[in-house]
Amino acid sequence: MPDLLIELFSEEIPARMQARASEDLKKKMTDGLVEAGLTYASAAAFSTPRRLTLTVEGLLAESPTVREERKGPKVGAPDKAIEGFLRGAGLTREQLEERETPKGAVYFATIEKAGRPAAEIIAEVLDTTIRNFPWPKSMRWGASSMRWVRPLHSILCVLTKDEGSEVVPLEIEGIAASNTTYGHRFMAPAQITVTGFDDYVTQLKRAFVVLDPKERADAIWQDATNQAFASGLDVVEDKGLLAEVAGLVEWPVVLMGEIADDFLGLPPEVLQTSMKEHQKFFSVKNPKTGRIERFITVANRETADNGATILAGNQKVLSARLADAKFFWENDLRVAQSETGMSAWTEKLSNVTFHNKLGTQAARIDRIAELAREIAPVVGADADLAEQAARVAKADLSSEMVYEFPELQGLMGRYYAEAAGLPQEVANACEAHYSPLGPSDDVPTEAVSVAVALADKIDTLTGFWAIDEKPTGSKDPYALRRAALGVIRLVLENDARMPLDRFFDSQLLRHEIAQNGSDKVSATLMQDMLNEIADHGVFGSAVRTVLDAFDGDLPEHLEELKSMLPDVSRDLLGFFHDRLKVFLRDQGIRHDVIDACLEMAGNDDLTLLVKRARALQEFLGTEDGENLVQGFKRANNILTQAEEKDGVEYSYGADVKFAEDDAEKALFSALEGDGGTISTAIEAEDFAAAMGGLAALRAPIDAFFEAVQVNAENDILRRNRLNLLSDIRKACGQVADLTQIEG
Repeated sequence: MPDLLIELFSEEIPARMQARASEDLKKKMTDGLVEAGLTYASAAAFSTPRRLTLTVEGLLAESPTVREERKGPKVGAPDKAIEGFLRGAGLTREQLEERETPKGAVYFATIEKAGRPAAEIIAEVLDTTIRNFPWPKSMRWGASSMRWVRPLHSILCVLTKDEGSEVVPLEIEGIAASNTTYGHRFMAPAQITVTGFDDYVTQLKRAFVVLDPKERADAIWQDATNQAFASGLDVVEDKGLLAEVAGLVEWPVVLMGEIADDFLGLPPEVLQTSMKEHQKFFSVKNPKTGRIERFITVANRETADNGATILAGNQKVLSARLADAKFFWENDLRVAQSETGMSAWTEKLSNVTFHNKLGTQAARIDRIAELAREIAPVVGADADLAEQAARVAKADLSSEMVYEFPELQGLMGRYYAEAAGLPQEVANACEAHYSPLGPSDDVPTEAVSVAVALADKIDTLTGFWAIDEKPTGSKDPYALRRAALGVIRLVLENDARMPLDRFFDSQLLRHEIAQNGSDKVSATLMQDMLNEIADHGVFGSAVRTVLDAFDGDLPEHLEELKSMLPDVSRDLLGFFHDRLKVFLRDQGIRHDVIDACLEMAGNDDLTLLVKRARALQEFLGTEDGENLVQGFKRANNILTQAEEKDGVEYSYGADVKFAEDDAEKALFSALEGDGGTISTAIEAEDFAAAMGGLAALRAPIDAFFEAVQVNAENDILRRNRLNLLSDIRKACGQVADLTQIEG
């Protein structure tokens, strides 16, 4: 079986596109070959800045002959129908076969497609692949109509067999396939002739080209860490930068340079960001001090002076970049340490629009500060510190450093808050309040940081809900799903007991004030509603209490509040529940268990909800739990059917004096004792004890159904037993809505 080697040689391919492009080449070629009947044993794709390479081993020498049978029209059908069938089959009438079927004589056609040589198929598939390659961006050059990421120079396409190798005949836009390629642009630019993949890899390496990007990355990291270790230093790990740099060079040469003393006083994150973003340098730090003292650059060639000239040029450019960073840093420090401090920056944010329907960043800061103050007692934070932190947390957005390096927002806020002499909790919150940004990001645990982080995310979510800009399908331009997951993780990982409804309500009302509360009546009434929510935490009643007590004509938008915002608040809570389901399913909690707990009161308290779900899942994993659910469902089904038939509700309490059977009396006793145990445990939020109470009900419920006929002929007995089933439903329903449990 022959092996196939393909190389598409071009001008430099952007590093960020190489990995995807090599996989696209592999997929498109192998899918096309298999579809045409050419199976293979294995395939692998590689990339360098100037080439995409594919090797396919164990390819069939030719596609197999295929026979296909098609059923045609009936014998005697109109000529046009028969002619259409013949055209589709590519046959003549004489080649058709008549066969008897249960529906009469029918024409059948046997179509035979002869196999084709591998080279012919490869040429077709490669031509289609090149012309339709899915580059994110592509270009045309010269008079060619073909598009490629950069001008395509040559195509290597070779089939290697036991008796030797052959070039696959192929020409695209004047570029004919061959068995030649080129080595390193500077160190070995001469043409190379190859016979197969192993020969290709060997000759490229001799010509200073390392084909495998992983091999290049490993060589860079090993050489970089060795050089740093020799100087008693560590390379700051950055897998993304390593992959990018490996895509910039064909022959990596690692060089370590020094950072001028003038810049060593800059925060290490500033040095690291500046060197990475502008120069693609790795940072090298002193493990004793944590300072960034040197850098690693990767050249694409060896030089007679061992890279001295390259390093000198890089250090010159780096000094210019770091001089800018130093200028920004010193200017920002002067502002932070001035009399006005960071407030000078927050004032500038009154001219920065957060969203055209949600106002400025300054207005947003005011809302976040008020909410952070409300949240603070719930998470154990000092309310004054939480408000102070919220008011300066976004200030660094106006700083020169963050304007230059937006990815440093928050971090620079911490540095500037420390320089301004603010409390350490406030400074820490400036950095931490953006977290968590993703599922693997650390969650803040310091109380002030938690309060501000929650306020920030809740304000974002309620704001976009207030203007009806919610995620739809896969679209989430404002990362609201990520914000909701951030709130969930902040609450759960800090074990916070936080009624989300109350805070959604108050923040939705603040957005309403910002958009419609410009007149005195509105502003005053809305502030009264905020106070009412803070005291009672129920949006609907707070609205009615204040508005119903108002003597006079209400502004139109306030009349709408009675029905509108409570629905928005409930919809937002439903969005949180959907995010929570995904979060808990990833942790192994069944979706039906989550649904059963969501139906209970207090489902806006995520910590309580998850505590209940974990206990219920553990209980359902036991024999008692599984059997109790079956007993509950049996009771619920019988009761539901009886209530529908009789048109009454059996919920008035059963009387033990009408019990006849011992099993019936035992169930009365169990419900009185263990039912009370469940109630007490639920009130104490001791769900393990509540599940224990449920487990104790399993045996008497089972015994009752084995011994007693619920729908007795005696109406008094029947009603009493139906009311007893209602007591079972009530007792079990204290823990969760077991009707949601599957199975």
